Amino acid sequence: MSAEKTNQSWGGRFSEPVDAFVARFTASVDFDKRLYRHDIMGSIAHATMLEQAGVLSIAERDAIIDGLTQIQAEIEAGQFDWRVDLEDVHMNIEARLTDRIGITGKKLHTGRSRNDQVATDIRLWLRDEIDAILAEITRLQQGLLAQAEQHAEVIMPGFTHLQTAQPVSFGHHLLAWFEMLSRDHERLVDCRKRVNRMPLGSAALAGTTYPIQREITCRLLGFEAIGGNSLDGVSDRDFAIEFCAAASLAMMHLSRFSEELVLWTSAQFNFIELPDRFCTGSSIMPQKKNPDVPELVRGKSGRVFGALTGLLTLMKGQPLAYNKDNQEDKEPLFDAADTLRDSLRAFADMVPAIRPRVEVMREAARRGFSTATDLADYLVRKGLPFRDCHEIVGHAVKYGVQSGKDLAEMSLDELRQFSDQITDDVFAVLTLEGSVNARNHIGGTAPAQVRAAVARGKALLAAR
Repeated sequence: MSAEKTNQSWGGRFSEPVDAFVARFTASVDFDKRLYRHDIMGSIAHATMLEQAGVLSIAERDAIIDGLTQIQAEIEAGQFDWRVDLEDVHMNIEARLTDRIGITGKKLHTGRSRNDQVATDIRLWLRDEIDAILAEITRLQQGLLAQAEQHAEVIMPGFTHLQTAQPVSFGHHLLAWFEMLSRDHERLVDCRKRVNRMPLGSAALAGTTYPIQREITCRLLGFEAIGGNSLDGVSDRDFAIEFCAAASLAMMHLSRFSEELVLWTSAQFNFIELPDRFCTGSSIMPQKKNPDVPELVRGKSGRVFGALTGLLTLMKGQPLAYNKDNQEDKEPLFDAADTLRDSLRAFADMVPAIRPRVEVMREAARRGFSTATDLADYLVRKGLPFRDCHEIVGHAVKYGVQSGKDLAEMSLDELRQFSDQITDDVFAVLTLEGSVNARNHIGGTAPAQVRAAVARGKALLAAR
């Protein structure tokens, strides 16, 4: 039975057509058609190389490139007929090319296989996705820097175990997220280097007998290096797994950030206000203003973690070289990239619009004996061992709990009942401003250090 009767490019070997359900079950065109632009880009580079290698004539090359360019226009105009019986994006485009330009279209596949073709397409696509994600990280970081600079003097409670620990600058707190995102950016930049290696030319698994010149396609497609082993080139997806690992770390950071925003917008904290456009209401409770964007981002982190686990599981049992299993690499990878990019975009839009409730934050910092460590440090400077100071301040805090007074609200006589080393200069360190300003070193929460960190951050972003 002919290939035409089976509707398959490989039908010559088969004596009956593929079962209709199996055709739908094994087809990937419904999701891999989003690779069309990169598939056409790779095909144009491949045709250009084949002409330079003497495999195609100039006229054949030009016909192929013109046909592919018109097909891309058809797709982008919504006029392309995607066929499930042609399985995937590659065969759909090749079949349409043959329809348009005749037998010359069938020559495009000379010296390559769908195995190295799809591996190339995914890398080209992911390279562009990483670039878009990096741009969103930078945009979010710019918003954090602007907020930190504006609110360097705003004081809030810093927490450990979600208990009041020490007062910090609100700007300093926001810059913690800036640092995490900087590492996320670094990881993705590094990941991109390994994504940007070209498998095209590996063919099905062993290379090709045609006189291809891989250096040409590498240059045309902007790859940094050529894959050194054809078996590896068509079969491994570690670059996709690495991306999902980096994406998972970034989503973990966004999820933690989301949790804080959810807490801070609650009536119990009331630290910040989010604009209405990033929130929704309740269908039954008219007073509600729900922080849906942070909540959804917190939830979406699980999708990306799942993509990472799914790809690791997909690859762990595969022998060399290509296996049909690898068709399952695209949907989790696509979803992870989409989810991370959209989550970053939402945060980049939202963070500059956050409005801190300055007095509420300050009042919260006054509760919980947040300057207790400052009192201990004060006593250390008076010559007492830190462990003794820790115990002394512990007694003072116990007294404060019983009397309902913060350390800064106690009189000098009240404080001196715990140590005669305490004198009237103690109140300078017990104020919130005194506590924050005392931590005036690189990485500290003093407003001067916050502004210096903002300047460093701006320089970092400018250098990208």
